[in-house]
Amino acid sequence: MIIRPIAHTDLDALAEIARESGPGFTSLVDDRDFLTAKIQHSIDSFNRDVVEPGDEGYLFVLEDPDTGDILGTTGIEASVGLDSPLYHYHKSQVVHHSRELGLFKRVDVLNMCNHYTGCSEICTLYLRPQFRRPNAGKLLSKVRFLFMAQHPARFARTVIAEMRGISSDCGESPFWNWLRQHFVDLEFAQVTELVGAGNNGFIAELMPKYPLYTHLLSPEAQAVIGEVHDKTRPALKMLEAEGFRHKGYVDLFDAGPTVEAELDQIRSVAQSSECTVQVVQADTPVLQHGGDLLSIANTQVAGFRATLTERAIHHPQHGLLQVPADLARALDLEDGAKARCVTLASRAHNKTTGRATDTASQAQPQQELRYAL
Repeated sequence: MIIRPIAHTDLDALAEIARESGPGFTSLVDDRDFLTAKIQHSIDSFNRDVVEPGDEGYLFVLEDPDTGDILGTTGIEASVGLDSPLYHYHKSQVVHHSRELGLFKRVDVLNMCNHYTGCSEICTLYLRPQFRRPNAGKLLSKVRFLFMAQHPARFARTVIAEMRGISSDCGESPFWNWLRQHFVDLEFAQVTELVGAGNNGFIAELMPKYPLYTHLLSPEAQAVIGEVHDKTRPALKMLEAEGFRHKGYVDLFDAGPTVEAELDQIRSVAQSSECTVQVVQADTPVLQHGGDLLSIANTQVAGFRATLTERAIHHPQHGLLQVPADLARALDLEDGAKARCVTLASRAHNKTTGRATDTASQAQPQQELRYAL
């Protein structure tokens, strides 16, 4: 499996992903003109000289080089909310207190805000169900951190991820159903399509501008505030392991949580390292027993390539990465070139069986993580 920047030849696959992902995955709209423009914007972003983050959007695809199949996609927005406001609700509490009457009441409220303007966002992660395989979802998630670690000037200090909230298979959101009844008479699918296409002017025009007292919402709407879609739960756990935390900000439409972390404190960023490549033959003895499970990427931008493998050996004490020749070619790495890698799972030698065993949990790869406005 190889991760690379998206190209116009991937349009058909991206259109299929847009259809498969359904309502709520607003960074991909089922419209070929929209997707063509999104691909072009990504290509332009990869080719742009950047000294500080702007409106760049980087979209990657996961490809099976043997079949040419596109297994999934993942992306990064360099700086959100600059051209089009990025709205959230912030969940907090207010206190109503009368000393004279001896009455005290603490209530939860939701306030609309633009708190994350200028932050970078990891987004658009989707692994197609028919292509699920061990570590595919992990690679789609982790590879973004390798790219960000190698090119930090392209990204903001704070990184966020908006998690898909609760909605049904038919596109019904309990939280939006309450808002629709009282404020904006549009279907959830219509709203997510508008937002995905960048048409969010209706938010300022129609959405309630004053605090929402959550106890006035329907019980169904209250129950999903800050909750994630079942298919997104593994993605949230993976991000929490990277150091991402939820600080009370939720999506305007399905109330899914937004999590955040400082770029240099993300585990895969902080623990990754740049090393020198030594290209070796596949039958070299040092490669015969396999090594740690590594995520490896070259240091290019437009020519970025990355994968996940146990066939390379990292020697951190020497700053050296030994890579078999066929894998080096796939990653566009030459002997003496620089690469960046991070260990995802160590392999402990089992003295009884003589086999190497993966000590990391092999959780089911996540399907999706949502979304860039």
